[in-house]
Formats: sequence, structure tokens, C-alpha cells
Amino acid sequence: MLNVVIDDVIHKAHRGELLVDLISRTGGSIPHVCYHPQLGPIKTCDTCMVEVNGQLVRACTATANEGMKISTRSSRASAAQVEAFDRILSSHLLYCTVCDNNNGNCTIHNTTKLLAIEHQRIPFQPKPYEVDSTNPFYRYDPDQCILCGRCVEACQNVEVNETLSINWEDPHPRVLWDGGSTIGESSCVSCGHCVTVCPCNALMEKTMLGHAGFFTQLRKSALKGMIEVVKGVEPETGYGTILQVSEAEEAMREHRIRKTKTVCAYCGVGCSFDVWTKDRHILKIAPEHGPANGISTCIKGKFGWGHINSEDRLTTPLIREGNRFRKASWDEALSLVARKLSELKAQDGPDSIGFISSSKCTNEESYLMQKLARAVVGTNNIDNCSRYCQAPATAGLFRTVGYGGDSGSISDMGKADLVLIIGSNTAESHPVAATRIKSAHKVNGQKLIVSDLRENEMARRADLFLHPKPGTDLVWLSAITRYLLDNGQADAKFLEQWVNGLEQYRKTLEPFTMEAASRICGLPVETLKTVAQMIAAAKSMCVLWAMGVTQHNQGSDTSTAISNLLLVTGNYMRPGTGAYPMRGHNNVQGASDHGSMPNNLPGYQSVDDPEVRTRFESAWKAKLPSTKGLDNHQMVEAIHAGKLKAMYLIGEDMSLVDSNANFVGDAFSKLQFFVVQDIFFSNTCRYADVVLPGAPSLEKEGTFTSTERRIQRLYQVLEPLEDCQPDWKIIQDLANQMGADWKYQHPSEVMDEIASLTPLFAGVNYERLEGYKSLQWPVAADGTDEPLLYTKEFAFPDGKARLFPVTWIGPTDSPNAEFDLHLNNGRLLEHFHEGNLTFRTEGIREKAPDTFVEVSPQLAEERGIQSGTWVQLVSRYGKVRVRALVTDRVQGRELYMPMNSVESPVNRLTSSHTDPVTNTPAYKEASVHMNVLSEVGESPLPRTNSRFGHPTPQHGVEVERKWKRADYTPPGNSLVQLQTK
Repeated sequence: MLNVVIDDVIHKAHRGELLVDLISRTGGSIPHVCYHPQLGPIKTCDTCMVEVNGQLVRACTATANEGMKISTRSSRASAAQVEAFDRILSSHLLYCTVCDNNNGNCTIHNTTKLLAIEHQRIPFQPKPYEVDSTNPFYRYDPDQCILCGRCVEACQNVEVNETLSINWEDPHPRVLWDGGSTIGESSCVSCGHCVTVCPCNALMEKTMLGHAGFFTQLRKSALKGMIEVVKGVEPETGYGTILQVSEAEEAMREHRIRKTKTVCAYCGVGCSFDVWTKDRHILKIAPEHGPANGISTCIKGKFGWGHINSEDRLTTPLIREGNRFRKASWDEALSLVARKLSELKAQDGPDSIGFISSSKCTNEESYLMQKLARAVVGTNNIDNCSRYCQAPATAGLFRTVGYGGDSGSISDMGKADLVLIIGSNTAESHPVAATRIKSAHKVNGQKLIVSDLRENEMARRADLFLHPKPGTDLVWLSAITRYLLDNGQADAKFLEQWVNGLEQYRKTLEPFTMEAASRICGLPVETLKTVAQMIAAAKSMCVLWAMGVTQHNQGSDTSTAISNLLLVTGNYMRPGTGAYPMRGHNNVQGASDHGSMPNNLPGYQSVDDPEVRTRFESAWKAKLPSTKGLDNHQMVEAIHAGKLKAMYLIGEDMSLVDSNANFVGDAFSKLQFFVVQDIFFSNTCRYADVVLPGAPSLEKEGTFTSTERRIQRLYQVLEPLEDCQPDWKIIQDLANQMGADWKYQHPSEVMDEIASLTPLFAGVNYERLEGYKSLQWPVAADGTDEPLLYTKEFAFPDGKARLFPVTWIGPTDSPNAEFDLHLNNGRLLEHFHEGNLTFRTEGIREKAPDTFVEVSPQLAEERGIQSGTWVQLVSRYGKVRVRALVTDRVQGRELYMPMNSVESPVNRLTSSHTDPVTNTPAYKEASVHMNVLSEVGESPLPRTNSRFGHPTPQHGVEVERKWKRADYTPPGNSLVQLQTK
């Protein structure tokens, strides 16, 4: 700490602290338009001028030094601030009262008031450009744009999509998309960063336009007239009076616009933000304070909420009568469910019933679902969709380090010297996490290695891209681990102090030579050595992986090999290191954490541990089953075998997302009784006997746990639609119909019960999670959490990690003469899984209206295929009809098909082969034959999809180009710019 003087008062400052932050922290206020704490200094607006030791400097770049004397209100500083802001107003048509952005957070409005601006010395000068409304979600108005560059900085260096720039050399500069394209046909991925950071109304969500203000829904001609009136009275009255009117109107808005914090319901990154609503209309998503995301969102989190008010929401219980469904009351529906389950339990035993919890539901709801299964029905037949994706990663981490979760936080990914991504299309599946890596790679020189079958965005950005043969990651990982050990490049000190089993493990590495790995994986030895040398040279390394690893028959073993490599190189226990299996759904981590698994009670406490069972039996006042139940894969087989008679499934379209979908659908048709709880009538609902209408995340309260083990509260934004109910309440009502006596009044009471029974969550409660506060488990009773695991020891009794030997088996479903093509599958940026939610947002449908199969240029030429050609894919298990998309993202005889389709689901083609450790389906091991059909349609991706754009990478806003303009002079006199260190 050091001493500085601000306006004649001594304050303590951190060495190197930016003056703009220091002044704000110590209670002062200076104007600043372009500066944003999460963007850093941009240096375009010049409004933050202060006088330091007699010289004018920008407070956004000058840093604190001992004895510095700072004046924010000297005549020179004040004159420079006003002069700079006057230039800004010349680019902005000020009409706050009839502006949808007049909501108390407009930087231009607030700065006008702060500086007590009454009149513009430089008149407004319109720009010779039209408003661009070609993006389905937001519009850009050049006449309102002040060229602060926030949007460019966010796009270039935070999101790193590199779409936006400013043409500083043009006589009339404006923000450009792809150097001059319309927004709709640019590389813009509609992430919303630019709109979020815009300090005025130049970039605005279309859902805000005409809805936020009391006068803003007027016709354009009427609005124009009102704007002219406002501007006409300004010379006489000054802005002060006008701002008072606009502030009165803004205050009126406060009574009808609600701002409610929630957590995103798509992927596992755990983005949180405020939802602005007017009645049931969602005005906008406003991210800023989220611990995982800050200002960041993706297209789904920012704009993909059309499903909330979709006309086809389920709003009443349905009961099957023959081949049709009829509406029913809650009492009738739940009475029927309770009676049928009770009868089957009495007739065939509790293990004749299976339960599937949802990764979309809250932690509290998953807890109640497994409690219903165990304490009311008496079975451990309870699972969730982590079985389909991340169970192998969890198993690999339990084997080696003791906890089945990310070993650090998303922030650690940005701190790492090297990031290794294996089988993860991070930029499309976990876009906000990808921004942290892309930014560190671009701005801070982080190294990036990507191993994947497709040259996805992260692969194209990587310093080294590996394209191994399908399903062979275990081999090259083990070979590199052996190479590092053999060549003295392992972390010997770390291994000696913190790791058990080295000698036995080394013996099992004997088959994994570089030459063997090259032969099996199809990677040159020199490439493998380069990977090894990059890992050895890195001071810290994070490894990210996802379903490209876990959805193989050796998903658990490959995940184990990843953790083994991290241990051998000493890449645990420090910031910027560790294992990061990227959880797919918003609460897939939490569903497993809270006991929706056949072998574990909440907190991964084993069902066969008598002490654990006794604790739960005492609290629940019920005898609990002691043997492991069936997982969801085993449940399907048990249905076919006639052993499982009934199932209660919440929020999963299992007939589409489970592998070998035809086999699964056939199983559901054999159930004696099937209950599905969802917010839409999904494909799986077609097999149900009773359908119950649950509520989406915006209509209830609870908590989610993200991929980084981060527990966050979500608050109810809207009342449940019509006769829908929160899932926790439905589960409780059913339990009580079956003889339980549950009396939860709020999900917070459920969490209190969880904490009392689960050491992993001992200190979790709603007070500690209030607002944007969060906790990363394990959480001690005093509320202390662990953002970075293993800082003191590993989660084993002796505190040491364990190297776990693995062997190579090979893929189960390899191409042959008949099924000659390898079929890979995964996500698409715009959609989430099968698209049950995202297809209900019109703008997303516009960008990505259908699924497709990616075909390499080589294969396309060989088979006579072009983008839009219809093909039939036939596997050993089924067939689908789909259009081709020719792209160099895939190579040779490898195909890729997104899973976003109900009509042509890729899982009609996948098998029932599984990873033997976890029973996770080997989705990524599929071989197909392709029949080229004569029909040729339009490309399955429209020209407006971001893939067809042409980004314009540059180093942020490049303000130096602005300073070179002939019409630019620094405001004030004797400007000296102090550089940040």
C-alpha cells in the first residue's frame, strides 16, 4: 500500500492501481465513458482526465505512485472533461425521455448529469449510415454511436470472436462488422457482449425496443416528432430540465420493470445474470456480476429464452386413454401415479421401479427425487444424465485425486501457461469458458494444444492441433506420460511428496512407446515429442476434456490417463493447473452431487456404508436399501428383460438422447407404467401414461452447481405458467400421496437438510448464497469453500494422490467394408442438445434451422455431394435422412452430425456399447454407410449463419489510429499519458 492525495485528502492506494478505480473506491467520482472494469483501459473517450502533479492524464491508464497528488476538480481537469464529453455528444442524439435505454444505467445520460452539461458546444452531426437491424436479436444505430470502442474491445479481446472494428481512417467512422458486412451476414455469433457493454442506446436488444419506456412504443413518426421537440427546447431550457423529465419517466419504469438474478439453464459454465421483465415479457438479459461470466454470455444465455412463453408449453397434467391424452387435475394425476407405483411396489418389489432425475432441475429437486426413490419407494434405482456424458471423467478423478469435479475454477484456465483441450468443442459447447482461454491465448500469450477429430474453432486457434484416429486419446496421452518420465522431465519432487503408486504405474506404461502411439493414433512421432516438450516447458497446465473423451468405451480410462499426466507433471495443487471435465448441462454436476446416482447418497456417500445409511435413515425416518441400484442404461435393459415395470422420469428426452434410440423407445413402450415430467410434450412423452407439467428455471427458486463446483442461487423471475408447478413441489406432493409426511415450504429448507446430512455441503445455506454470492464445494461448516482443490492435500485418507494404471482395448464399433465411414456427433453453438428449448426461439431457428451431417471436401468430391444434398446414413442400429454440409472442419472418411434434431436424431445410429466402468454409452464410436440421394436442397446452414462470415482480428480498438486523425487533439493542455505497468 502507498499514500496518495486526492483532492487534498490522503488515501491509501494499491501500488499500480488505476486511478479511475482508486478514485471510485475512495468515494470520489470522475466521468468515464469508455472505461469498463471488465474491459480495462480503452482510451477513446478522454472524459476521465485528472490533474496529477500538475499534468493532465487519463485516469483509466495512470497508476498510483507514492506521494502522487491527484486533482479531479481542478479548472484544467474540469475543462478537459467537459471538452471531451462535448465531442461525445456531437455523435449522439440525446433524447432520453423517449429512449428505451433510459433505465438509470445509461452512461451518457449519467455523465451529462454528472458534468452538469446544459448545452452542447459542438452540435450533433448525423452519420451517413442506416440503422442495421439485420441481426434477429439486436440492432445498431450509427447516429447514437459515440465510438467509445467498448463493443470492439469486448468482441476482440473478451469474447475474441473478432468481428467488430472501427474504421478510424474513414471521414465518418462507425463500428463495422467483418469490415463492412451487415450484422446479419457477418461472423457475429450473437453472444451479446457488444450490447451488454454499450454505454448508450447505439446497440440495443430488439426485445427492449418499444417495450421499456412509457412513450417508446409510439409509432416511429410520433417518436421522431417528440425527439425534435426535446431537441428544440434544449437551447432555451438546457439539458438539466430535460434530464429531470427523463429521470421522472425513468423512475416510473422502476415500478413495472423487474430485475431478477438467475443462473443460465443451458451448459455447465454457470453464467449468472439479471433478467429484466415487464409482466411476462423478457426485456433483456443483463450480465455483469456473475462470478463465472461477468459481462459474458453466449447466444443461448443472452437470447435463447423463447421457450419460457412458448405457446406449446405443457400447462396441465395429461393422462393417457388409449392412444390419446386427456387433461386432468393435479389431484387426479398424482393420485393415479401414487396408486400405480404403490401397487407395483407391493406386487413386484421396489426395485421394479426406476427414477431418472433431470440435469435441468435444481439441486434441491434432484435431492428430493432420490429421496423419493430411496425413502418412499425403497429403491436405489435412481440416475441422471451424467451417465451419458461425464460419469467417466468423474470416475477417472475419483481414482486418482479423490474428488469427482473440476480441480479449480474457470479463472484458472485463463491463468495457465498452457491449456490442453481434448475432445471438447469448447467454443460451441461451453462458449463463455472458451472466451477465457481465447483471451489468454490472444492477449497474454498462453499456449494452446487441441486434440480433436474436427478442426473446430479452438483447433484453428491452437498453437498445435492434433487429429488422432478416433478413440485413441488414451494411447498418446500414456505415451507422452512415459516419455516425460523416461527423459527426466516429470516433476520428481511433486511425485515423491504427493503421489503414490509410481513404480507400479511405470511398469504398465511399457507398451506405450512413441512409436506405438504413432502407429495406433496416426500421429507423427515428432508431433508427439513436440506436445511432450510443450508440456514440460509449461510452468502450469490445465487440461479440459468433454464428450469426445468420455463417450467412448474407454472413457473412464482415458480420463484417468489425463489425470495421471497431470500428476506426473505436477500440475495439481496450484493456480492455473488441474483437471477440467467440462460438464454439459447446467446442473449435471449438481444432480450427481445431490445423490441422483444408483451407488451414492448425496455428497458421494456410498449406499453400502452402514454409518452413512444410519445417518440418513435417522433423518428420513425410513429404512434405506443397501445395495447399488440400476443406472439408466441398466434400467433400459431391465425393461426389455421384464424386470423393471415402471419409471418416473423428469426433464430428459431420454428416447432421443440415450444411445441406440430405437432400442430405448422399444423399451419405453413395454413399461407397465411410465410418468414423464417436463415443460413440453417431448418425444419421450409419447410413451408416457401420465405427463406432468413442470416449471422452467425462471419460474422457481433453488440452486444449480456448475462445472467448476460453483453453487449459485436462482430466484423466481415469473410465476409458473397457468397450472404448471415447480418440480420440487410436484415431487413432494407425490411423496405425500404415497404416505410420506414432507413439509418443505421453500427450497431453502431442502438445502438446510442437505447440509445437515452431507459433509461436502456442510456450510451451504441460502444466506451464504444470497444475490451473486456463491460457494464452490467442499464447503466447511463455517462457510469456507475451496475454489482450488488440493491446496493442502488430496482427497484420500493419507492425503496423497494415486497413479492409476490403464490398458488399451480399442474402439468397439470401427468402420468396415459395409459401414465404411466414422460418424462423430456433438453440439452446435446455436442449439442445446436436441433443441427442445432453443428451437422455440425464433432468432435461433433463423440462424440454425435444421441439423446436418458434415462431409469433408475429399469425400464430397468422391461421392458427388454438395452442401444441401440429401443423404441417408445407415448404421447397424438404425437410419436417418439428413442434408450434407461440405466443410473442411472434418477430414477424409470422418463425418460429424450435430444432435439438434427431433426428426433426425443422431442417436438412432449409435450403439448400446458402453464404458464398462460407468455404463456411459460409446456415442462417439459409430460407423455408418452413406446413401447419396438424388434430391438436392438448400444448404442446411443459411448464409446468415456466423460460419460464413469473415472476422477481422485486431488488437482491440486500436485507439492509436484515432489519435493519428487530423481532427483529433487531446482535450486540455500539456497532456502526458502515463502508461500502465
